[in-house]
Order: sequence, then structure tokens, then C-alpha cells
Amino acid sequence: MTDWTRTPFARTLGLRYPIVQGPFGGGISRIGLTAAVSDAGGLGSFGAHHLEPEELDVTVGLLHAATNHPFAVNLWVPRPGQPDELDRTTYDTYSDALRPWFERAGMSPPVYRHAASPDFDAQVEVVLARRPAVFSFVFGIPSPEVLAECRRRGIRTIGAATHLDEGIALRDAGVDAVVAAGYEAGGHRPAFLRPASDSVATGPLTAQLSAVLEIPVIAAGGIADGRGIAAALVLGADAVQIGTAFLATDQSGAPDAHKQALRSPRSRYTALTRAFSGRLARGIRNDFLDAFEFADVPAYPQQNWMTAPLKAAAAERDDAELLALWSGQGAALLTDRRDATELFEFLVEDTDHILGATPRPTTAWESVA
Repeated sequence: MTDWTRTPFARTLGLRYPIVQGPFGGGISRIGLTAAVSDAGGLGSFGAHHLEPEELDVTVGLLHAATNHPFAVNLWVPRPGQPDELDRTTYDTYSDALRPWFERAGMSPPVYRHAASPDFDAQVEVVLARRPAVFSFVFGIPSPEVLAECRRRGIRTIGAATHLDEGIALRDAGVDAVVAAGYEAGGHRPAFLRPASDSVATGPLTAQLSAVLEIPVIAAGGIADGRGIAAALVLGADAVQIGTAFLATDQSGAPDAHKQALRSPRSRYTALTRAFSGRLARGIRNDFLDAFEFADVPAYPQQNWMTAPLKAAAAERDDAELLALWSGQGAALLTDRRDATELFEFLVEDTDHILGATPRPTTAWESVA
């Protein structure tokens, strides 16, 4: 049997398997899911970009208590010129378009409220102090000082690239590994040097990055079983990152309506949209996405703040037509394994079968021949 598990990435972090659980933003990451994946031998991840520094400190402490194995904490790097708060002018300009949707959710349109992003520098200070095994990030590259301090403290760093240009920039900055965030992936396109619409598909991006970079490449996007893992490894990946399949498990924080959508035939139909957050992201089509697919919406994070009360109300009501149903194009491949540990075991066993010595079944046309 081919030993696909002993890649440099897995050995460096002390993982039994080169499988990374994708981090989920927007408050749907859960400590139980991160710990389950890490305990199973992969790298569990926790999306923490929305947490205030004090909340982040508590969360990383709970993660350390929940597992003795490596895990990753993921943050979003602020973009130059990114708004720091929701301004009144933006709210007044775009709020009328959301009014019918708030009414549909059974709530009055919220009055203008102040909203602001957590302090990224303060979040990073928490990560440095708490020392998770991995600090992962999207939408850019932290400062050279932060990356140097991570190295000094033994924290491995992983950045995300949607294009070869971004992968080279991450390598040149001294990042330890690069996620090849393919066009097929669910959630936000973490582009930062090229337009998000320029994102390259997982296969070509993985092959390009692995051919040029001297650091591990982690393939992400459209991977949901052993076939996807095997293909990524053949293309040069050192590991894979799987998000949508773990998002559908019992341990994730996604609303039930979201999980049901991921496991239904409607998951075959995804689209890239700015409707929910102001940033291009892939999700399952629903009424809200379709209505705003070509609409002019505020940039991130303005639109994200404006739709936040609506998404919260939709989650409370389990209304799949108003939720951000983030999903990759591999959702149609999901099995009925709803427990994260059981899913992880399936991924390992399926990859063993694909890359192992077990003969494949004879097909009908071969037997006739």
C-alpha cells in the first residue's frame, strides 16, 4: 500500500494524516469540531476573525484544553483601505434594498447601529501569546515582524493563495505552507493580489504552486473523498484542506437548514456572490443570492454588517432562503457520515483504497469483453 500519509507537512506538525479541516468564518467554527479532527490525526482549524481579542483569548484557551494535538487558528488580514466601521451614509444608501427581506424574516429593519471590526493587531497578539501549533490567515500576509515572531515562538504559518502570484508572494514572505484555494472552494475567495474573479481551479493551481514553491502546498476546493485527496497528492500537494464536508457534520456550528441544504440535491447549484458579505464567496443558490446576484452592494465589511441581523434571524428561523449557504462544488459528493470523526475515518480509508494495492472492481463492459 502506498504510504500517502508521511508527507513533510504531516511530519513537521506531527500529524498522522495530511488532512486539514477548513476554518469557518462568521461564527460557525466550533471547538468540538476542531478538536475532533485534531484528535483523529489531522489538523483541526478554528475561524476566529470575528472574535474580539478577549473572546479569542478564551477560545484558544478552550481549544488547548479540548485537544492535546496540533490545531490552527485562522484570522483575516485587513485589506488596505478596508472600512473600519459601518458609516451612516452607506447604511442609508443601501438599507431600503434589504427592507423587504427583513420583513420576510419577521423583523423590523434595524435602525442604524455602529459596527466595527476587531483589532487585527490585538488578535495577533493573542495568537502569539497562546501559541497554537499553526497560525493560518487569508486575504493577505501579516507583517514581516509578525511572521518572524511566529517563527521565534515555534508557531507554523499557513497563508492562502488563489493565484500563482499570491503563492509566490507568500513564499517570499517566509510563510511555512500555502493553501491552494481553488475556484471550486466554498466560502470566500481569499484573493489579495489578483481580483477574486481570477481565482484558478484547484487542480491547475495546486500543480502550478507545487512546481514553483519549495514549501508545502495544501490543496483546497472540491475535495470530499479519497479520489479528491489522491488527485491532489498526485498533482503535487503535500496535504489537502476539506471544508464543506466538515461543515455538514453534527459538530459544526452551521444552522440545521444549512446542513440539510448541503446534503440535498440543491447543493449541485452553487454560485459566486457578493450578496451576503460584499466579498466574492461561493454558496448554494437561494432566494437572497438570486435576488442580489447582479446587484450593487457595499464592499466588505459594510455589506456583512448590514446583513448580519438578517442572517441571525434566518438562522433562528432555520430559513434556508435567507442564509449564506456557503458550499464548495464538491458538496454533491458528500456521504451520509454526519459525525466528524466518522467522516475523517472514511476519508482516510477511502484514500487508502484509492492509492493502495486493492484491485479495482471489474466493470460490466470489461467482463463482457
